[in-house]
Amino acid sequence: MSSNGSWVALALLLFAALMSSVNGDQKLSARYYDKTCPNVQRVVRTVMANTVARDPTVSPAILRLFFHDCFVNGCDASVLLDSTPFFESEKDAVPNASVRGYEVIDEIKSVLEHDCPATVSCSDIIALASRDAVGMLGGPSWRMPLGRKDSRTADKDGAENLPSPHDNFTALVSTFRERGLNARDMTALSGAHTVGMANCENYRDRVNDDIAIDASFAETRRKTCPAGYSEGGMAPFDEQTPMRFDNAYYKDLIARRGLLSSDQALYGSGGRQDDLVKMYSTKGEVFANDFAKAMIKMGNISPSKETPVEVRLNCRMVNW
Repeated sequence: MSSNGSWVALALLLFAALMSSVNGDQKLSARYYDKTCPNVQRVVRTVMANTVARDPTVSPAILRLFFHDCFVNGCDASVLLDSTPFFESEKDAVPNASVRGYEVIDEIKSVLEHDCPATVSCSDIIALASRDAVGMLGGPSWRMPLGRKDSRTADKDGAENLPSPHDNFTALVSTFRERGLNARDMTALSGAHTVGMANCENYRDRVNDDIAIDASFAETRRKTCPAGYSEGGMAPFDEQTPMRFDNAYYKDLIARRGLLSSDQALYGSGGRQDDLVKMYSTKGEVFANDFAKAMIKMGNISPSKETPVEVRLNCRMVNW
């Protein structure tokens, strides 16, 4: 190897060493990139707007991607990593089989690597893109704290244990509490199901077996998702306004028209939980405000302190 080649190799090794570390307490700030990459939010918003103009369903997909990332060892973009000889990809976990939007994150990352090389983490890109996705659907916006780092490993087993569409209320509360989120956070975040679609396998039990369901709603949904079949069609979470971020989801729950068992589990047991759903159903601004707060809180979930982290140059693979 020539002397020039040796210096290049050494520089790259030093660069990788500087970029990699063990996760500590993340100090997030909405102004984290003000000096190092001041155009980051404009880039994310522009790519998102262009993509959503071509395919509006990208917005709920990106929102879902953020949930699935943060609920497995924190918001560290581990969901974006492809499999390697050292770990299996979270993309291959059953709950992530229908997750999409990876190419959008790749496109944003490509632009930012041109403008601000080795600066903006993939986990921050997901966080910003999800915030913009909500806004593009007519929902609230908020100042997203930034400064996350990207994990150098994935946890497929953890991804297999994401909240299930078949969970009851007790199981849901437990799962969210384990991540530092309370029942109000959970109820607000579940309002993300005011947009998007669900696969038949996720709601077949609800429309065929559950007696606590509006009869006409169940009959309609059984036409595309009958019992005893291995396949079926997709259905909107909120049939009233499936592509508008509003509070119609909670009105559906009160009418016993929640699509998933885990959706309807949020309403019907009485007490303060039912009161919360009723309030969200009548006061859209309260829901929007609580949703934004809960998104920030979820976005603050950090990887474990033992997790090796870095700012990835390519969101699908670790740097070295």
